[in-house]
Amino acid sequence: MALNPDVPSDEADNEVEVSHSLLKFERRTAPLLPRPLFFRRVALGALIGLALLGGALAIGMIGYHVTEKMSWLDAFANAAMILSGMGPLAPLQTSAGKLFAGCYALFSGLAFITIVGVILGPFLHRIFHRFLLQDDQDGEKDSGG
Repeated sequence: MALNPDVPSDEADNEVEVSHSLLKFERRTAPLLPRPLFFRRVALGALIGLALLGGALAIGMIGYHVTEKMSWLDAFANAAMILSGMGPLAPLQTSAGKLFAGCYALFSGLAFITIVGVILGPFLHRIFHRFLLQDDQDGEKDSGG
């Protein structure tokens, strides 16, 4: 079913496929995404990754500010250090702060892996997709004659 009556059905289907391709990777049989759309996909992944990073950092800052009564700057520094895997800067004084720091450290490990996956996902998908397309083309050449 065409979305635009002026556009033939095949072109309308391609437009729908491209609009979804920024969030959903193309299938193995689909052609490689054109570079401008790939760059948009990379930018979208980077924006999502930065938003996740900002959210994780905000959780840490609020937790340190509430449980340890740290200033916002100190809370930022401690949250950023734990989120990056370096460890806290200031010694923790309260039981609530220690409990929060432990839970935040566990959360940060998973958040880091997720954020790296979101940012690097488009690059890795493109590399694997290109290899699979080359394998398919090589297989057609061998069997086709």
